[in-house]
Amino acid sequence: MAQQETQVVTVVVPSLLAKVMDDRRELQVGLDEPATVAGVLDRLAADYPVFGRRVRNELGDIRRYVNLYVDGEDIRGLDGIGTQLRPGQELLIIQSVAGG
Repeated sequence: MAQQETQVVTVVVPSLLAKVMDDRRELQVGLDEPATVAGVLDRLAADYPVFGRRVRNELGDIRRYVNLYVDGEDIRGLDGIGTQLRPGQELLIIQSVAGG
């Protein structure tokens, strides 16, 4: 059972998104097999629907002004939302803020 508990990734979100996630900036998300960025986003969106709508559009694609990084690498340079995740990795979500 302890081995299953270690099968998680750490998801780090900016303060703007944390407001719709019970003010949590860092979450531990359990991994399914095969684990992908899309799967982790689906699990978070199930618990935090507003988060889901702010990160992905109606087609399930990452919104234009949202950037996701797996251990510092932009997923757009990897396999996008199909990027595989391994236990212990960090998924960083950055939401651009426009002002004027």
